[in-house]
Amino acid sequence: MAEALDLPLGISLSADIEPRKGAVQAHRARVRWFDPVTKKRFSKSETFETRADAEDWVKRTRKLAGYGIDPNTATTSLSAYGEANMKLALRGLEGKTTDPYLAGWRKRVMPTLGHLPITMITNGAVDRAVHAWISDDCSRSTVKNSLAVLVRVMEQAVRDGLIDRNPARISGWQREYKLAEDELDDPRLLALPDWAALTALSEALVARSADRYQGWGDAVIFEACTAARIGEVSGCLVRDINTEDWIWTVRRQTTPSPGELEAGRTTASGGGLVDKNTKGRRARQVPLIDALRDMVQRRIGLAGGNPDARLFTGPRGGRITTATLRDATNWDEVVTKLGYEQLKRHSLRHTGLTWMADAGVPVHVLRKIAGHADLSTTQGYLHPDRQSVAGAGELLSKHLWSQNGPKLRVV
Repeated sequence: MAEALDLPLGISLSADIEPRKGAVQAHRARVRWFDPVTKKRFSKSETFETRADAEDWVKRTRKLAGYGIDPNTATTSLSAYGEANMKLALRGLEGKTTDPYLAGWRKRVMPTLGHLPITMITNGAVDRAVHAWISDDCSRSTVKNSLAVLVRVMEQAVRDGLIDRNPARISGWQREYKLAEDELDDPRLLALPDWAALTALSEALVARSADRYQGWGDAVIFEACTAARIGEVSGCLVRDINTEDWIWTVRRQTTPSPGELEAGRTTASGGGLVDKNTKGRRARQVPLIDALRDMVQRRIGLAGGNPDARLFTGPRGGRITTATLRDATNWDEVVTKLGYEQLKRHSLRHTGLTWMADAGVPVHVLRKIAGHADLSTTQGYLHPDRQSVAGAGELLSKHLWSQNGPKLRVV
């Protein structure tokens, strides 16, 4: 970003628009001004497809110059403005809040809106960005955090006088998200039907991966059978597995790390992948069923028995994420061919919880295995089918008309 100039209020700009023949962007708009103290002459120019766009730019630049804002700052991109003012925009927030905000800024806001001049970001541009995030299967919290950091940066631009109102304050995206994501209504709809479907998926993903890497299939089966999150599977170390009682103690998850704040700016690159506490910030224990045990023993062997080694890694030993699993296995192509177009990596967690609920695992136990803070979230997996409803009627009949008659239990 060009170095900002402190202009006196009401600075006068001269402007001209020059047609440029043979260019795709055919009109160059330029503004010039003199510094009243140094008497130096400065200029700023932009190129546009139409003369109307060029005239609009000149008009907006003159308006901002009237407030004492130099044209270089007035035309800066969202990326450059956010980099220079992020610490100010996020003032007062705790670290646990700024981390997901910065991740949203780097991974979603910048790729979709970062190239635009901050004065050209409109409600419509933000609407389209949010729609793209939802279409990319971002979670509700991811969309919310990405939009929240954009709102804060644009609010700082309002305070600086660059824009009159905050275009990031939009409404209605929650309704669109609800329509786009069946998971919010009934997570059972996203579950695989049975063990055969899971193994078929695992084998198909391995077949489509480079060098037919078996580790992808192992991770998929492990995630589904433990009802874990993919980040928790990635964060699983050999020492977390108790092979005597066959219990996995879930202690950490691997997640993308946002860029850090340095001298008021965000670093250009993110911090890669980091291990942090589980989503509920509490360790929990998950049973490992018989079908997993040979595979887990094999993977412990591949790790050389090192207790600090990761149980699941990529083909080159790196940490796995939902994105690497998707890209390395051609996930979208595979699940579409198998007839599960709506199946995402997180659907494997829904699969495990649905299977456990149908197997009769009590809801309070299921809640502990899932790590849910809210019981109502766990109850979403307990939608009864007709058979279980009929079975409940039979149990009640036996209780009421048993030989001893109905009696209250002493608790």
